Amino acid sequence: MSKESGEVGENSSEHTSKALHETALYHDVKLSQWPIIYSEEYNISFLGLEKLHPFDAGKWGKVFAFLKDAKLLRDDTTVRATEATDGDLKVVHTQDYINNLKWSFNVAQITEVPPVAFLPNFIVQRKVLRPFRFQTGGTILAGKLAKERGWAINIGGGFHHCSADRGGGFCAYADITLSIRFMFDRLEGIAKILIIDLDAHQGNGHERDFMDDDRVYIMDVYNRGIYPHDGYAKRAIKRKVELQHFTNDEHYLALVDRHTSEALKEFQPDAVVYNAGTDILEGDPLGNLSVTPQGIIERDRIVFSHVRHQNIPILMVTSGGYQRSTARIIADSILNLKQNGLIGCEEAEHAPLPRMTIPRSQSEGFLARLKRTCQSQPETNQKEAEGGLSLANHKEADGGLSLAEF
Repeated sequence: MSKESGEVGENSSEHTSKALHETALYHDVKLSQWPIIYSEEYNISFLGLEKLHPFDAGKWGKVFAFLKDAKLLRDDTTVRATEATDGDLKVVHTQDYINNLKWSFNVAQITEVPPVAFLPNFIVQRKVLRPFRFQTGGTILAGKLAKERGWAINIGGGFHHCSADRGGGFCAYADITLSIRFMFDRLEGIAKILIIDLDAHQGNGHERDFMDDDRVYIMDVYNRGIYPHDGYAKRAIKRKVELQHFTNDEHYLALVDRHTSEALKEFQPDAVVYNAGTDILEGDPLGNLSVTPQGIIERDRIVFSHVRHQNIPILMVTSGGYQRSTARIIADSILNLKQNGLIGCEEAEHAPLPRMTIPRSQSEGFLARLKRTCQSQPETNQKEAEGGLSLANHKEADGGLSLAEF
C-alpha cells in the first residue's frame, strides 16, 4: 500500500505534505523471485583504476555467483535492480550536490581514487557513478520488498558515509537515507525505523541526515579509532557502541546480541535497516578489528533472529569489506540464514526452470533443413503425398519449437 504525501524536510522532524514524484524503483516483483536484489551493473571496472582503492569493486558479482553455485539463486529468481534517476536522488540529495558530481575532481575525492579526477566526466558517470546509482536503486526497492515479504537483501549498497549534501569514504549516494525516506513516504504502516549499523566505520552519512528526526533510531557499533571521526554526526546515535582495535568474536558478538535486543525493545520499530559491513573481519586493512568469518556469519544470524522473531520487516545491505574473502563470507552468511529458517521463499525454491523456446525465425531454419532431409527418403515423401502432415507444417503452425520437445 502506498501514501500520497509525507516527505521529510532535510534534517528536520517537521514533515511537509508534498506530491510524490513518479519512480520506476518501486516496481512489482514476482512471487517466484527471492527478495534478493542484484544487477551486473553493480560492479565497477575501468582500465584497472578500481584496483587503486582497497575496496573489491567486483565483490557484488562474486557474491551473486557464489549464491548461484549454491543453487539458492537463478537468474530468473533474482530481482534485478533499477538505476536511480535524478528525480529519485532528489528525494534526499540537493541539486547542488548532484551538480557537484558532474566534476570528476569531486568524484575522485569521494571514491578516494585520485586518477578519476583526470577522466572526462561522462566516463566517470558511466563507469563509476552509474554502478552506485544501480545499487542505490536496489536499496530503495529492498525497503518495499522487506515490507511485503518480511525481509529483503540488496547484495550491494550500504553507502553509510554519504548524506544529503556530502559524499565520502567510497560513498557517492545516500542509499540508506533514500530507502528510509521512500518507505516513510510510500508504505503504509511504516512510522518508525531502526538502523542497525554494524560496519566497522561510523555511519556518519545517515546520522547527519536523521539528526533531528525522532522517527529514526540509530544503533551504531564501530571502531572508534578509525575514519570518519565525525563528532557532530555522533549526536544522532541513540545507541552508540564504540569498539577498541582488535575486538574479537566473543566480545563483539556479546555486544551485538545485547544491544540489538535492547534497541528493539526500547524503540519497537516498524522496520529495520541492517548495514552488514564485513570490514570487521580480522586482517581488514581499514576496519582493524579481529572478528573471524564465522563470527560475521553468527553476527548476521543474531540480528536476523532478533528481528524476524518479532515479525519486523528487515532489509540488509552489504556495505564495506576490503578483503577478497568477504564475498565468500557474505554468500555463506546468506546461506546460513536460509539454513536456520530466518529467510525463505517457497515459490522461488520450487519455481520451474524457465522454458527455452527457439524464436520462429530460428525454428523455421532448422525445420527447413529437417524437411530437406526427410524429402531425400522416398518412404517419407510417399507418406506426405498420401495426406500426412509434415513436421515442418505442424511446427510452422505452432510458430516456434521448444527445446523441451527434442
